[in-house]
Amino acid sequence: LDRPILPPKNLFLDIGEFFTTLKLYARLALDKDDSDKTQFLEVPDIAVHRRDADPISRLRNVASTEKFRILICSDSAGRKESIRQLLEESSSVSGQNGKPLYPLKPEIFDSIADFTKSNALFGLVTAPLFNGFTWAAENLIVITEAELFTTTARQRRKGKGSENADPDMLFKDLSELKIGDPVVHAEHGIGRYQGLVLLNLAPPKQAPIFEEFLHLQYTGEATLYVPVQQLQMVTRYAGSDPDSAPLHQLGSGQWDKAKRKAAQQIRDTAAELLGLYAARAIRKGHAFEFSAHDYAAFAASFGFEETPDQASAIAAVIGDMTSGTPMDRLVCGDVGFGKTEVALRASFVAVMGGKQVAILAPTTLLAEQHVATWTDRFADWPVRIVELSRFKTAKEINTALEAIAKGEADIIIGTHKLLSKETQFANLGLVIVDEEHRFGVRQKNALKALRAEVDSLTLTATPIPRTLGMAMEGLREFSIIATAPQKRLAIKTFVRREGDSVIREAVLREIKRGGQVYFLHNEVETIQNRKLVLQELIPEARISVAHGQMHERELESVMREFVTQRTNILLCTTIIET
Repeated sequence: LDRPILPPKNLFLDIGEFFTTLKLYARLALDKDDSDKTQFLEVPDIAVHRRDADPISRLRNVASTEKFRILICSDSAGRKESIRQLLEESSSVSGQNGKPLYPLKPEIFDSIADFTKSNALFGLVTAPLFNGFTWAAENLIVITEAELFTTTARQRRKGKGSENADPDMLFKDLSELKIGDPVVHAEHGIGRYQGLVLLNLAPPKQAPIFEEFLHLQYTGEATLYVPVQQLQMVTRYAGSDPDSAPLHQLGSGQWDKAKRKAAQQIRDTAAELLGLYAARAIRKGHAFEFSAHDYAAFAASFGFEETPDQASAIAAVIGDMTSGTPMDRLVCGDVGFGKTEVALRASFVAVMGGKQVAILAPTTLLAEQHVATWTDRFADWPVRIVELSRFKTAKEINTALEAIAKGEADIIIGTHKLLSKETQFANLGLVIVDEEHRFGVRQKNALKALRAEVDSLTLTATPIPRTLGMAMEGLREFSIIATAPQKRLAIKTFVRREGDSVIREAVLREIKRGGQVYFLHNEVETIQNRKLVLQELIPEARISVAHGQMHERELESVMREFVTQRTNILLCTTIIET
């Protein structure tokens, strides 16, 4: 060897030095993994079934056969008393041979610790646990109220929205309410929740017997105390504005009248919907056929990449249209997420299948935008598109109506004029409704009659509750477009002290990039003065004014100029929300 070998102590860490260095750091010592020897197990099936001859038979079997101590945990003192009464009443039940069954008379404890320190075999305590458990090492079964009164805690939580909700689940809901929140009593109507109170029900000069009550306050400071055993009578208030909930007057009959009126409206609506969907169910739908090559060419003219949700919605709509079953689909998505492209693809399939398409828009302005969009996308196809709106002359409308009746018009886009009796379709196959919630009652009734015969596609960013409810309950098919398009810029909000330089810089930056500006000024009396100030500050801008006191036709004309970019600043009130 050219060089001598180094001694081991120069190469390896000495054991003493190792432990000396180790003491400088915090240490975590792990024992042998005993995870396969879990001490805590699930609670056996002990659920109460009130319709049985012996409602607590499962609990009784566990108590009599297992060598475990049992502790039941209630959610409140009132519930603890109810459980005690149930167990004592069931203890008097006899078996099929007439002999008394295994008795279940729990001892009452103040805490779980008190029970574990005692020698009691069966106990009852107030301790709102979420889940029970079986502790094999201590021969102990801890049962929660949720597990006692439902098959499992999981099923109880799942049934939160079910019709046959049990009282315990309702009590859980009410425990989440705040003082002053409105609630609804099934027999007395809307009141305000004032918390839980303990009342002494014992006769005078006798030992007190406290029960827990729900304190509800009604009009005129009237008070209603609801026993916790009747909590199934109380539900949350589902109105839009809890702070202004209309409280009812106890004993006035006001609540009964409201219930009768609501029940009649429900029956009328149910009958109407039943008739509509029964007619759709018995009618054999039109199974659309189209050329895959032509469809691919039309889809290729879409200048953007489809988002996953958008592609899924398009596939679902085309699947409905080609299935032979009448389509009734709701497509819900935010503004700019691609609902219009779904409607364009559906229009192509319907027209190529030899059917007419009716597209209903809530405003003349939106109808014109749709006409421009559909005309642009169908420019290379032998498709005739007509418009029915107030911006068309009487002669143009009559010409369009004649073409519709003869089947010469393929796609008809319009406002509520499209629903008039004068509009007679030759071969209607698809109705597309944009923003259904913005139509009036009369238009919706006409729309229902129109949709009963053909495929229906509804586009919306904010579905009305009934439409959304029908979709969630399976009466209408439902597609959601929740994926934003790529490269979509997020909205940024800046708060600045008002000043001429800030306004001029912000407006010019938008105008110079080819954009437009909404300038919100929510005072009609001074809006013209603001226009003069802006014209002096930004002479390069073309400014128009819009507010709610303008005539409808004048307002539409202003909006039309803004949409077609003849003006680049719209000085307006909050009417732009509509």
